[in-house]
Amino acid sequence: MYIALDAMGGDLAPQAPVAGAVQAAREYGVSLLLVGDQEKIRQELSRNGQCESSQLAIQHASEVIEMGDSPVAALRRKRDSSLRVAFTQVKDGKAGAVVSAGNSGAVLGLAVTRLGCLPDVERPAIVTVVPALSGRTCLVDAGANVECKPVHLVQFAIMGEVYARVVRGIRSPRVGVLSNGEEDSKGTETTRAAHTVLSRLPLNYIGYIEGRELNNSGVDVAVTDGFTGNIALKTMEGFYDFTQGQLRSLFASSWRGKLAFLLLKRSFADLRASIDYDEVGGAPLLGTDGVTIIAHGSSSPKAIKNAIRVAHESLQRGVNRHITESLQRLPDLEALTADGRGRKIWSQLRQKFRPTKDAAAEAGTPAAPDKIGPPNRHDTRDETEPPEPAE
Repeated sequence: MYIALDAMGGDLAPQAPVAGAVQAAREYGVSLLLVGDQEKIRQELSRNGQCESSQLAIQHASEVIEMGDSPVAALRRKRDSSLRVAFTQVKDGKAGAVVSAGNSGAVLGLAVTRLGCLPDVERPAIVTVVPALSGRTCLVDAGANVECKPVHLVQFAIMGEVYARVVRGIRSPRVGVLSNGEEDSKGTETTRAAHTVLSRLPLNYIGYIEGRELNNSGVDVAVTDGFTGNIALKTMEGFYDFTQGQLRSLFASSWRGKLAFLLLKRSFADLRASIDYDEVGGAPLLGTDGVTIIAHGSSSPKAIKNAIRVAHESLQRGVNRHITESLQRLPDLEALTADGRGRKIWSQLRQKFRPTKDAAAEAGTPAAPDKIGPPNRHDTRDETEPPEPAE
């Protein structure tokens, strides 16, 4: 099964994607479908000592969704973009996954409209693996959904737990909901309702966690909405850059500092490797009917290679099948809150976020649909363009 690579996506395309694809093909033995301008791709393959083959095939696409394009406008106008053609390969069964360092909003939009969601998944979510004191923490959602309902957070927790267990190899992942304190009274109405449900599911759920636990190995899966998750992620990236700059200034300021760096050089190399985002490669979009890996816009060949590795591991280990099975085994969520305060909270939130037809009629507004989310992959209806997601 091919992995479709958006060879024209990213700040360093097509050089970095093609070079990363060549490295991945050599190291992991994967078969890749390089999607984009075929002449430019052939030139880059030649530059890397490769040529088009069954392992590194080319699918021509005449257009490119640029990094600065409006995702919604680009999806409507650029019908032969490398990104759309890559997702079409998955939809048609010619590839099993898409990897792209291109416009993240367009990646999200096409993943939802072209592939649809897995059964019982209302919203897909981005899981990003962030460095921790020992190992890494899976942060979900890292930017796909700015506003969430309790049921979405519950589904994010299930999907994140499956990813940590099946792909990351953690036997019993500890799952926590990101909040402003560890007490049950903390958080918002949404997090409290999700907390009530998660505490009664057959998960290794440890309750609320604070931001500092993202990097101190206190949890394996941190669950939050995409707005909060994206801010947390960008804050960590900024602090990493700040720390690098401070260390560089410290060791270059005097001969003593330079000598200390020489003595600690190997230790700092190990530290840098542990927090190197190129090692992570890309962030999987969990919940779509097909594997999608979103790489950073400025991804190097090494980052693209590792993003392809993540896609390959997700396919080999059947992460989507495990997500579907885990969600189907869930008990009725309302039954879990059938007593006391939990029932009251869930009922209030259900009315607030998912009004029934009767309630909507009384308010004089259209009723909310029974199921929120994109069509199934095989739905023949016209595609609908999603709202522009968070960066």
